[in-house]
Amino acid sequence: MILAANSFASASKPDAKKVGEGLLCQCGCNVQVSSHCQHGECSSHAEMRAIIQKEIDDGKDEAAIRADFVNRYGIQVLATPPAAGFYLTVWILPAVGVPLGLAVVIAFVRRWRRPRAETADMPTSPIDPKTIAAMEEEMKQVTG
Repeated sequence: MILAANSFASASKPDAKKVGEGLLCQCGCNVQVSSHCQHGECSSHAEMRAIIQKEIDDGKDEAAIRADFVNRYGIQVLATPPAAGFYLTVWILPAVGVPLGLAVVIAFVRRWRRPRAETADMPTSPIDPKTIAAMEEEMKQVTG
């Protein structure tokens, strides 16, 4: 019975490292997650970790801790944007944009490689062969 209560309590309590992996470090790099920031003198990493640990000790769950960080730093603190509202385009655009862009490129390449209908019907030389023969005859007379 006591073992079950301990496992339930540890399962419901969030892990500071896991919460930190969902948040971007606010030291200025805006690239690395808070739990793995590699900047040598990063004060933001230590501050964020202390806030996370304090909120875990206060009994907050992972979602509430992330919500507090969003209230404090803004939505850009999240490592992955929420799948709602305008940020939903971040999730949809690659799935729609990549195939659509590929289709456009394929259409342009096919159109570019296809000979034009107007050039296929034209003769190879736009000058009449009789005119060419007359010009050659005239050049022979002039040159000698």
